[in-house]
Amino acid sequence: LLREPFATAMSNVLKHWEILKLKQLLVDENRYLHSELKTFSRNKIVGAKFGLKEVVYKAQQVAVLDSPVLILGETGVGKDVIANMIHQSSPRSDGPFVSVNCGAIPDTLIDSELFGHEKGAFTGALSKKIGRFERAHKGTIFLDEIGELPLKAQVRLLRVLQSKEIERVGGSKIIPLDIRIIAATNRNLHEMVTNKQFREDLWFRLNVFPIFIPPLRERRSDIPALFQHFIGLKSKELKLSKIPELTPGAIEPLMNYDWPGNVREIANVVERALITSTEGPISFKNVMMQENNFHDEEQT
Repeated sequence: LLREPFATAMSNVLKHWEILKLKQLLVDENRYLHSELKTFSRNKIVGAKFGLKEVVYKAQQVAVLDSPVLILGETGVGKDVIANMIHQSSPRSDGPFVSVNCGAIPDTLIDSELFGHEKGAFTGALSKKIGRFERAHKGTIFLDEIGELPLKAQVRLLRVLQSKEIERVGGSKIIPLDIRIIAATNRNLHEMVTNKQFREDLWFRLNVFPIFIPPLRERRSDIPALFQHFIGLKSKELKLSKIPELTPGAIEPLMNYDWPGNVREIANVVERALITSTEGPISFKNVMMQENNFHDEEQT
């Protein structure tokens, strides 16, 4: 009579111990990854001592506070990297960093993605969903491409900024939030406000501490360091046996190019060069010819 329940109880105890062990491993791994991420954010801002010196200084100034930050700059300048650095340098660094690309979410799903929904809130809502804002509780939410947010969603975002609370779609419960908001855009929000495409009150709320990241053509001193950084990074990603060397004078022609795609374009150029020159020194000559032709055709 006792054998089976005792065996079940012992099995449950062993499973519970295993769960506790795995939970502790996850906690240790999470702590280690946070530590590594902090080190990475401090040490891997290429140009921190040159072209991005002022940007990094401003980011460090505001990181210790909870003020909203608006990061401005062209596509590909690394707005997400600076946002991550601010989070990792802040008292919230042990909390979550939730990144949202506002331009990639369909208008019909914006509310559900940002604020979550209750089961049965609409057709297809088969279970409760936790939104991005709720996931960022005790941490930071990064709203990339904030200029793409529809006007209706801007109204609800304004409420979050003002009251630090949300309601899930289909719910009536008020959910308080402890979050820090960092927004970014490559668009001229002031011009969008004038054209009634962006709410003026939201712009004032977000524009507390703007940080402008200059394009690469205005900080050419960072170009050699960026190429060295991406050659090492992409070599590891492509699982190359060794990091290829550069041909003499390979970097000099690159300094005269305007890099309209900024840092992202450099990363693509490096990867393309590594794919086509795996067994020899890299010159970037052929790759840059393709890049110039592409931009010439785009302008035409």
